[in-house]
Amino acid sequence: MAEKTYRVTGMGCEACVARVTRAVSALDGVSRAAVDLKQETLTVEYDESKVDFARLRDAVDNAGYGLEEI
Repeated sequence: MAEKTYRVTGMGCEACVARVTRAVSALDGVSRAAVDLKQETLTVEYDESKVDFARLRDAVDNAGYGLEEI
């Protein structure tokens, strides 16, 4: 399992946090996703054999936000 933190762009409220959290948590291989609105970050624990940055970014993009490596 890997744990990494990424920058999330485009969030403005708690509903945004919920959308990003749901989108990332739905990915097979993600065991934990925590979004911090104030810091604009996503900390995610995941199985690197099932999930990579591209899959995380696509999930966040599909939810309407951006994801950047820090």
